[in-house]
Amino acid sequence: MKRLLILSATLAAAGLLTACNTAPAPAANTHDADVKAIQDNEAQWVKDYASKDAAKLAGHYADDAVLITPGASTATGKDAITKMLTAMVADPALDITFQSSKVDVASSGDLGYSQGTYTIALTDPQTKKVIHDHGSYVTDYRKQADGSWKAVADIASSEVPLSAPANPAKKH
Repeated sequence: MKRLLILSATLAAAGLLTACNTAPAPAANTHDADVKAIQDNEAQWVKDYASKDAAKLAGHYADDAVLITPGASTATGKDAITKMLTAMVADPALDITFQSSKVDVASSGDLGYSQGTYTIALTDPQTKKVIHDHGSYVTDYRKQADGSWKAVADIASSEVPLSAPANPAKKH
């Protein structure tokens, strides 16, 4: 009886040690689904710009996001981004579209990015004339607890050359 008890205890201990040393099951590979989710998000984002709904547009950003656009101050945080977007969509000339040429997600599955091109028409605040711009963008995404993807850094770079100031200062 004593031998049976010792044998049982030894087998139980060996079983526990074996269970503690097993590698965790590999996480499911969601790369392709995550890339598609970001692509779908950007397609919806373009539609939200067409609707000129600042709240929907701001919903694409994480609370701690940063938005950097040509000719504007950096907007940091969702409140500042919402304020910038509200002013932007109030412009009757606003027409923006963008298309990614590359989307990828880290193997960890929690960070991703897109890069592509954009075109925009909007009213110049100084001249009150409609200007047309185009360029490139990079948007970094972070996967949220609910599985959605939110932009954490959205940066656009214009390809349109800067125009000379109306009254350049004379050099001596």
